Amino acid sequence: MKNLVLNYLLKNFLKTFLMFVLITYSFGMILNLFEEIEFFKNINVSILKPLMLTSIFVPSMVIKLLPFIIFISSMWFMIKIRNNKDLLTLKVYGYSNIKIFFILALTSFILGWLILIVVNPITSSMVKYYEKTKSQYARDIDHLVTFNNNGLWIKENLESGDRVITALKTEKLKLYDVTIFHFNDSYNLKEKIFADEVNIESNEWKLNGVIIFELIDGVFKRSKFDTYNIKSIYDYEKITSLFNNSDTMSFLDLIIDYKRLLKSGYNERFLTQSLHTMLSLPFFLFLMTAIASILTMNTLKKSDNLRFIILGLITSVLVYYFKDLSVALGQTDRIPLALSIWAPIIALSLFTFIGVLQINEK
Repeated sequence: MKNLVLNYLLKNFLKTFLMFVLITYSFGMILNLFEEIEFFKNINVSILKPLMLTSIFVPSMVIKLLPFIIFISSMWFMIKIRNNKDLLTLKVYGYSNIKIFFILALTSFILGWLILIVVNPITSSMVKYYEKTKSQYARDIDHLVTFNNNGLWIKENLESGDRVITALKTEKLKLYDVTIFHFNDSYNLKEKIFADEVNIESNEWKLNGVIIFELIDGVFKRSKFDTYNIKSIYDYEKITSLFNNSDTMSFLDLIIDYKRLLKSGYNERFLTQSLHTMLSLPFFLFLMTAIASILTMNTLKKSDNLRFIILGLITSVLVYYFKDLSVALGQTDRIPLALSIWAPIIALSLFTFIGVLQINEK
């Protein structure tokens, strides 16, 4: 009988969770589809293209919203079993509030790890395909920055022509083995610059170990400088920000290839934030389910669902802004970045501990 009751709890809880995931996915499809249609409105593609791109982009958005999805779905499930007297029946079979609480919260915790290990690598690959496909249709390509197997490539549109910059190696604020090509409006090469090292901390790039080949009267003349400066629209912060999309990196990528990603030029703070954010997901799911249980298990009396819906929305908004504020403090170095991600978890854990003691007495 106990196994039957446990199966009932898990089956209906997961069913409710999946229902809210599908609802969120559907709303995401509708909202994002308008954005994709706007992007492709002047491009000769069928409606299937924006529909396909929307369908592969929205799952990553749903994962970001999982703490709030599981909070609302947990509240809905708990209100439902309380109002139809199933909660009272569960108590008759020996399932106390604290036992039901731990069953649901631990299910959410395990679900979080399954999503990180199984689902997240799939959604990150989908986002990579999404960005790659959209970049092929992008109309503004006067400026371009990309990483590939040959290092860093940058294209800039200048008043006198175009500039193409390549670097075989990147390391924090510096580029190494750099080659800079300057082209005129007809895209004919007019200058070629070689540099051993380039500091890109600001828009005023500082080149060291420089050799310049400049086209003068149809002949390339060679000049050598210890140092040389050029102005660019890019600096270190702007270049790294272009690749700060955590949706394209899976949890397994960050765990297995963390050092390789650093060597590839990714910002260490960005990687640290992404890793800790993903690691905190199962704990967030556990706590949001716990809070939903605490709010709804204080009584067995049938109550107005609207009151709990409003309470759930207010709680979600407060948690969201508290989490956002904490991360902002970490990004501005007011507190350590890792602590800023885990601070909401710690605060919610204290609230949950007090709430568990209360519902255990019911």
